Amino acid sequence: MPAATSPAETSPIADVALVRSLLVEAARAGESVSYSRFLNQLGLPFSRPKMRALCRTLDRIDQEGELRGEPGLAVLVVRDSDGLPGQGWWAGWRAEELGWGGDWTGPAARAFVEEHQRAAFDWWRDR
Repeated sequence: MPAATSPAETSPIADVALVRSLLVEAARAGESVSYSRFLNQLGLPFSRPKMRALCRTLDRIDQEGELRGEPGLAVLVVRDSDGLPGQGWWAGWRAEELGWGGDWTGPAARAFVEEHQRAAFDWWRDR
């Protein structure tokens, strides 16, 4: 008998290939995407638990991409309210690894995010 899978494991949120393909599509288009819109693209309504699950997948995608020498893609997923990534991106390994030590909002944070979004846009534009 096959092992039982949890709903989270079968959710499109946990489908690394699908989530990555949507991120690459956004990067090629030179666009960020809100958490709510991204979840909608996966056929799901927004909820905080779904957003947190998505963040785990985004983290995995960035870790795997880093091993391939790719710029991060999680930076493309942002809050509707201010167009910046959520707390998980700032408090996680990625922002720190990229040299960020400041506030998660404001002009400096926006410039930092835009720099890393541009890196993703430039990388994926012709790939």
